[in-house]
Amino acid sequence: MAGGSWSPTDKPVLPGFYLNFEAAALASIQPGSRGVVIAPVKAHWGPVRELVEITSESGITEKYTDDETNGATARTTLRMALLGGAKKILAYRLADDSAARASKNLKDGAGTDVLSLAARYEGARGNNFKVTVRDNPVDAAGKQDIVLFEGTAELRTFTFDKGVGVVDNAVAAINDDSSNVWITAVKLTAGNGTVQNGTDQIFSGGNSGTAADAEDYTNALAVFEAREFNIITLDGKYDPAIQTTVKAWVERLRGEGKGIMAVLGGSAADDTASDAVSRAVARSTGFNHEGVVNVGSGVVLDGTSYSSAQAAPYVAGLIAGQKLSESTTYAATPFDDVTRRWTRSEMEQAVTGGVFLFFHDGLLVKALRGMNTLVTLRQGQNNSWKKIRTIRVMDSINSDLVRAAEDNYIGKVNNTEEGRLALIGACKQYMQTLAGGGVIEGAGWDVYPDPYYYGQGAVYTPEPDQVYLKWEARLTDVMEQIFSTFKVK
Repeated sequence: MAGGSWSPTDKPVLPGFYLNFEAAALASIQPGSRGVVIAPVKAHWGPVRELVEITSESGITEKYTDDETNGATARTTLRMALLGGAKKILAYRLADDSAARASKNLKDGAGTDVLSLAARYEGARGNNFKVTVRDNPVDAAGKQDIVLFEGTAELRTFTFDKGVGVVDNAVAAINDDSSNVWITAVKLTAGNGTVQNGTDQIFSGGNSGTAADAEDYTNALAVFEAREFNIITLDGKYDPAIQTTVKAWVERLRGEGKGIMAVLGGSAADDTASDAVSRAVARSTGFNHEGVVNVGSGVVLDGTSYSSAQAAPYVAGLIAGQKLSESTTYAATPFDDVTRRWTRSEMEQAVTGGVFLFFHDGLLVKALRGMNTLVTLRQGQNNSWKKIRTIRVMDSINSDLVRAAEDNYIGKVNNTEEGRLALIGACKQYMQTLAGGGVIEGAGWDVYPDPYYYGQGAVYTPEPDQVYLKWEARLTDVMEQIFSTFKVK
């Protein structure tokens, strides 16, 4: 899907819908299927280097478990995003080269290994598995059971026929069971035609590979690039090198027309330091981009403290889950407190320096102001570019118009005056929808042929396959500052 920005002196090569946003030309659309957060995670269970869709807290437990010992991050990261309001999360389990599946070999009556059982996924969870092989209580002469336990909890019983092909029968009973999400079986040899009974045969060798490094995160970005999502966040990772890589990746993709944002944060030490303000502002200054949000304060939830990097998935979920007509400013959260309460002057420095903060208002913990990390404006930008809502609106309209152009116009409509008028007519209907939804003001908007390319005052001559349009609209905003005068008589 080609798209992005363009300039008269450096025109794109690929066919596509190219749209420049100028300070006086903002527009957007009510969200359709928005709200997708993508995140790398580390876990002791679940598919490795695969995207898994998570839409509920029960899904976290089912896919990855709640265990967050020894570097696992899935539970906190995904739960935070769901609490923020993400409709859907695409989770991607990272693992280093040490990741391995726990396994156990079963023997025949002669002591030969005939059947290899392995945990379905790499991870330490598999080391908690054990099996008991027994004669079936109902048909002891003709059948056997392999009973799978996790600790003391019985997970599943696999029943199979004895006799000729007993090993093949056991493999089929395990691998063909659609409800079996725990183990797989492989035949090693037919042996003497038996599977030896035995209790509490424990799996071993499982390794979660949670020591994922910068290369693992970079490889994950390559996978993410081919998927559709709105916000990327990390799993509490605050390593500057990794964050710099993410920022450069977001900047590149946004330049190619993929309207994504990243939400990052810092360490617990940064959040609570006496110079927490300067540390948070320094991170934002380093990012300095409208596509990156920097969370500057840690939070407390149910008695547990979380760093700003761990709270970043919540902000990602909050941004992704809101309507385009909503703002993160003063959004109430479920948190009990912040790990450091900032003074008013510190909060002013944070907002000026492009830091997203949480604050306690005496009753609730709220987001302070929906700011991204853009500090130094680039050409064609104004202060609206510093607001998360503005960027979401621009990203939304860009995505929708690219999709509409590809589906209905590019390669399908002749580039004649009649064809251009048809395109403009459709664009105006689109603008009317925006105005009706309160995303743009109802009067003063327009769509028309770019006078730099058409008419008597044209400066450039378009190629036969190129169309240039101008959009004018005023973007609405929420009330963030109310100034009033109370006159006492």
